[in-house]
Amino acid sequence: MRVIDSHTEGEPTRVILSGAPDLGSGSVADRAAVLARDHAGFRDGVVREPRGSEALVAALLVPASQPDCAAGVIYFNAIGNLGMCGHASIGTAITLAHLGRIEPGTHRLETPVGLVTVALHGPDEASITNVESYRLHKDVALEVEGLGRFTGDIAWGGNWFFITRDLPCALEQANIPQLQAATLRIRRALEAQGWTGAGGAWIDHIILLGPSGRADARNYVLCPAGSHDRSPCGTGTSALLACLAEDGRLAPGTEWVQESIIGSSYRLHYTPGPEGRIVPVIRGRAWVTGEAVLHFAPSDPYASGIPGPAGASPAAAKARA
Repeated sequence: MRVIDSHTEGEPTRVILSGAPDLGSGSVADRAAVLARDHAGFRDGVVREPRGSEALVAALLVPASQPDCAAGVIYFNAIGNLGMCGHASIGTAITLAHLGRIEPGTHRLETPVGLVTVALHGPDEASITNVESYRLHKDVALEVEGLGRFTGDIAWGGNWFFITRDLPCALEQANIPQLQAATLRIRRALEAQGWTGAGGAWIDHIILLGPSGRADARNYVLCPAGSHDRSPCGTGTSALLACLAEDGRLAPGTEWVQESIIGSSYRLHYTPGPEGRIVPVIRGRAWVTGEAVLHFAPSDPYASGIPGPAGASPAAAKARA
């Protein structure tokens, strides 16, 4: 299996160029459903240890069903499929440029949740116009075991997020173990108290939002497998912008700079969408870090990865089915 690795503002992406199973025809969403249903071993072998890590997101390149798209992309991590991924979309664009498949300008990617527009600004910088984002619930109050009450919003930016400004400790790299433990408890509280995204979807990402000395805000983002996002999280910041827009705290076209827990940043703005939703634009940088051929020996007991990512929720099993 041939892959190209990159990182977007610190968060890794693995673009799969060849060696994936046959997913049939149809839309990218149709083929993503086949991947989710029939090929858990393939996904796990690519992104889990010993070949990957909990932080890694894979982007499987497939032919787009629409002729005006540069590529179709299916995203997945150590838990399962993702509808959309901001950092991996930027990483995919930089990888396509590295391969000579696209040049500076505007291109479209077909993802499982819709079409994403990518503007390639140079060899290591791109913007993506994300899917329509919106807030589903405002000021949800949670009682979190051992931590007390947290109030936050449930919003969609391509994935489902619970976003809170209630912090268990300062948003500093030294506190990552405490932040991880707290956000895992928050996610369990959401499940236990019956909070979901639209259609009963699992809220698999948690955002702790706090002040920053050099950006509009700093965040810690819990990802589905229990790791944290090294980048500021494109889909998560899209969901945040939807909340800010609805509250009248950020006007269309006004730039928002979001800092991650490691100090990297995205620049974002939005345009109004239909039915009170917004269309976010995320600008960030990515760099290719390596090209490799992955091998899967039949005798390897861990060819399908080492099971049991930390922080996996019981809901993850349902999401993987």
